[in-house]
Amino acid sequence: MPVVISRRSILAALAAASLVVVPFAARAETALAAVAANFAETAEALLPLFRDATGHDLQLTTGSTGKLYAQIGEGAPFDVMLSADASTPARLLGEGRAVEGTDFTYAVGRLTLWSTESGRIGEDGRAVLEDSDLRFVAIANPALAPYGVAAREALQSLGLWETLQPKIVMGQNIGQTHSMVATGAAEVGFVALSALLGSRSGNSGSRWVVPQDLFEPIRQDAVLLDHGAENEAARAFLDFLRTPEATEVIGRFGYRTAD
Repeated sequence: MPVVISRRSILAALAAASLVVVPFAARAETALAAVAANFAETAEALLPLFRDATGHDLQLTTGSTGKLYAQIGEGAPFDVMLSADASTPARLLGEGRAVEGTDFTYAVGRLTLWSTESGRIGEDGRAVLEDSDLRFVAIANPALAPYGVAAREALQSLGLWETLQPKIVMGQNIGQTHSMVATGAAEVGFVALSALLGSRSGNSGSRWVVPQDLFEPIRQDAVLLDHGAENEAARAFLDFLRTPEATEVIGRFGYRTAD
């Protein structure tokens, strides 16, 4: 005998289902993240995974760590910061602009000397830097970008910082520094390894991964900012960054993750 379902029963079932779906949608939030320029493409790759895993969303603003810090000081409504160093989140905590106990290292950056010319850079990066025909070496501005600090430290360790002063040209962030080399404005430059491994890079040429003993580790820390203290999406994203799914993506873009 066929089962007859009344219109009233169907409406009741739909109403019950809505009671399950609506609360989840109501809990979904959006956070605004300040992201260091070197991590921009990696963060974009993480976004769909984060959305699928949590139902929350994240909007990204990228730039040099120094400029993002200045914007936070001017009242920009960021909920989370993914810095290119550890000192900036520590400073924000000390100033009372971030939530205690939420900072951690989400990635350790790797510095690379890069040229678009195949074969220009060999196994000894020092040799290309000492080449008398070299006109310009691009680095990020050490006053604004931690990768610039690392480049300066590497050159100092090699004993070439003073010698190369007339040839050094600076980008405002590591992304701009990469562009200076990509466009030929500088023959070589110190860039983030992640910029050469990203899906959009299309970068050939030659490179030398700078040995870690030439500069202090580029420990990149994240922190929950005061503006995002009550934002569930902001807290969920910081938790997500520590998951195996996220660390696998971060490693694929050339970063090391903290032990």
